[in-house]
Amino acid sequence: MPTEQQYFENAKPLTQYMDDMTTKKEESFSIYDQFEVPADDEFIELLKEKVPHVLAITEDWCGDAMMNNAIVRRIAEAASLEVRAVYRDENLELMDQYLTNGGRSIPVYLLLNSNGEVIAKWGPRAEKVQQFVMDGRAKFPDKEDPTFEEVQKAFYAQMSKEFTDNKDFHLAVYEDIRNNWLQALQK
Repeated sequence: MPTEQQYFENAKPLTQYMDDMTTKKEESFSIYDQFEVPADDEFIELLKEKVPHVLAITEDWCGDAMMNNAIVRRIAEAASLEVRAVYRDENLELMDQYLTNGGRSIPVYLLLNSNGEVIAKWGPRAEKVQQFVMDGRAKFPDKEDPTFEEVQKAFYAQMSKEFTDNKDFHLAVYEDIRNNWLQALQK
């Protein structure tokens, strides 16, 4: 099996990945256009100093990826980092090493040091976003209920809109990534 560094070397740059998106592209670029990296010299300077690589495991149909990839791209641009993306469904051997609660939840971002070693894993959601999703799903009726599909569909539409427009969610994603990566880089 290839190493994470080998996956990174053969992966698509995140900029190209976003350009190639066929689903949720407009929403992802809307987030990208809206989001500005907060003034944070410590985090950005540490990224510039350590120059990690970031390997994203993603798919463009994923709402979390739609939001998170745009924010990671902005962080990468601020710190002159290289981020590359692999498609989850084409790389299950890699994905299965980075499951979330036993599932293939995406996106997952692997922070690689200069030796190509994984020093941090982040994803698929910031805690604040996860709470929103859990609170929404808690209101679903039982799956046997005839209104289940209608309620689920309505929530997924609301979720997509929130992921696209909610600047508090964008900032929560940034802060969660920042804390995760800072902790790894300061070791």
